[in-house]
Amino acid sequence: MSLFRSTRPSRRDVLKQSGMLTAISAATAVSPLSANARVSVDPQSALHAAMESVDHDNLFTRLGVRPLINARGTYTIITGSRSLPQVKQAMLEASNYFVHLDELMPAVGSEIAKLMGADSAIVTTGCEAAIALATVACVAGTDPERTQSLPYIKRKSQVIIPKHSRNPYDFGVRMSGVEIVEVDSEEELRSKLSEHTAMIYILSSPAAEKGPLSIPNICSIAKEKQIPVFVDAAAEEPLVPNIHIAHGATLVGYSGGKCMRGPQAAGILLGQKDIVQAAWFNAAPHHNWGRALKVGKEEIMGMLAAAREWYKRDHEAEQREWLSWLQHIESRVKSLPSVTTEYLQPEDLSNRSPQLRIRWNANQLKITGTEIVERLDKGTPRILVDEGTGRRPDKMQSSIVIMPYMMAPGEDKIVADAIYEALTHPGHYENPLIPQGAPAQIAGSWAVEIKYTRGTGEQLFALQQDGDQLTGTQAGELYKAKLKGVVHADHIELTSDMEVSGNSIPWTFRGVVAGSNISGSVHMGEYGDATWTAVKN
Repeated sequence: MSLFRSTRPSRRDVLKQSGMLTAISAATAVSPLSANARVSVDPQSALHAAMESVDHDNLFTRLGVRPLINARGTYTIITGSRSLPQVKQAMLEASNYFVHLDELMPAVGSEIAKLMGADSAIVTTGCEAAIALATVACVAGTDPERTQSLPYIKRKSQVIIPKHSRNPYDFGVRMSGVEIVEVDSEEELRSKLSEHTAMIYILSSPAAEKGPLSIPNICSIAKEKQIPVFVDAAAEEPLVPNIHIAHGATLVGYSGGKCMRGPQAAGILLGQKDIVQAAWFNAAPHHNWGRALKVGKEEIMGMLAAAREWYKRDHEAEQREWLSWLQHIESRVKSLPSVTTEYLQPEDLSNRSPQLRIRWNANQLKITGTEIVERLDKGTPRILVDEGTGRRPDKMQSSIVIMPYMMAPGEDKIVADAIYEALTHPGHYENPLIPQGAPAQIAGSWAVEIKYTRGTGEQLFALQQDGDQLTGTQAGELYKAKLKGVVHADHIELTSDMEVSGNSIPWTFRGVVAGSNISGSVHMGEYGDATWTAVKN
C-alpha cells in the first residue's frame, strides 16, 4: 500500500503502521522514548502524547503547521530532540507550584553538578545562553557596578578563540560586546594573553583534541595566567569523569535539547563554583545583563530529570537499536539498481549515532537526492532526511543521509517505505530550462541594491567574464567575498560565501540582464530571500 495515499488513516491505523501500539508491551525496546521507560504516568497516555502521528489532527496541524518525522538530527530549527517522558512529567508537575528561584537553582545545580562530575552547575536557556552567561561572569563577576555598566564598560574586554573554534555559536561570546581575539598557534596564544583577557572559548571538536591548540594544552597555558577556559560541548554526551574538566577546563556548556533529551529551551553550565555562581547572578531573574535569558521552573526541573535519566539509560543498547533501524532502511533499498550504502560513524562525542548514506545514479533511478529530500518533505507523513545531493542535468550521482538519533520506534519502517517508494516510483522530472542565445556581456563594475524585508543594503560587484562563465568580487557594506557564476543568454546566476565573524552568509543571486541593468531575487540560506537590482557603473 502506498504511503502517499490521499485518504486520511485513523489514529489506530497510523499507530499500527508505525509499530507504536505494540511498543506498549515490547520487553526488548531500549529507546528512552519507549513505553516501558521509567515514568509514573499511564503508559498508553504517555505513548500517545509523545508518539502521536505527525499527520493526524493535532495542535500543530490545527494551526496549519506540519509536524515531521525527524530523520535529520537535533537541529534547533526543527526543534531539537524529543524530550523524555520523565522530563515531560517533571515539567508538568513543576508547573503546579510556586518556588523561589534563588533557592531552586542552587539545589538543582548541586545535584546536576554531582551527577556530571563538576563543582557547580546551573540550568540555562540552552548552551548559547551558557556561553553568554559564562562570558559576562568572567568579564564582570558579581560586582553590581560592573554588571550594571555592561555592555558599555568592561574591566576585562577580550575573549580569545582559537581559529579552529570559530563558529556561528560564538555569537554567545560576541553578544556582550567583548573583542574577539583569534589565535592560530601556541606562540600567538601566549602573546595575546593579557590583563584584558576575560576568558578563552573553545568549541569541542576533533580539531580541538590534538596539536598545540588542543584543549589540554590551552588549559595548561591559561592556568599559568589564571584565565578561565570555557569548552562548548553542546551536542556531546556528558561523560563522567567529565573529560573537559579533566583536561583543565574551568567551565563546560551543554545543550539540554540534544542527546540528553531534556527541554529544548534548556542547557547546563557547569564548572568552577564562583564563576558559575556569577553566571547565575548575571542571569534572570536578576536585573543584570542576562535578564532576558530567563529559565523557568519547568525547564529547571525538566533539565534535572534529563540529567538523572542520562546516567540510567543503556546507551550502548540505544546505539544498537538505532543501527537496527538503519539496517532495516538499508535492506529496503540496497537491491535497487546502482544503489550503494555506507555507514557513517561519529568522530567524537557530539551527536553520537551511526548514520546511513544511500547513494545511487539518478540516470538509472530517475530521481536525484535533492528531489527526494523535497518529495519527502512535501509527502504524507512529512519526513526530513539529511544531505541530499544530485542536480540535473550534470550531477546525477545522488545521495541522502539518514540520522536515526531522534526517530521513534517504528518510524524506521515509515522512512524506509517512503524512500523505497520514491526510488521505485519517482514520477517525472524535467531538466531545468536553460535560456538559449548569446550570453549577455556583463563584465565590469555594478552598483547593487538589495531590498530586505526591512532595510536596504548596498554592495558593489566587480565581474569578469569568459564566455558564459563569471568570476569576480562582492564588496558588501562590511564584508567581502568572491563571486562565481554563469550567464545564459540574459539570465544570470551568481553565488558567494561571505565570511563574517564566526560564520558565513551564503548568497545566490538570480536575475535578468537588460542592458546596463539587472534585477532579480537573492537567496541567503537561513537568512531568507530578498530582491536585488544592479546598475552598471
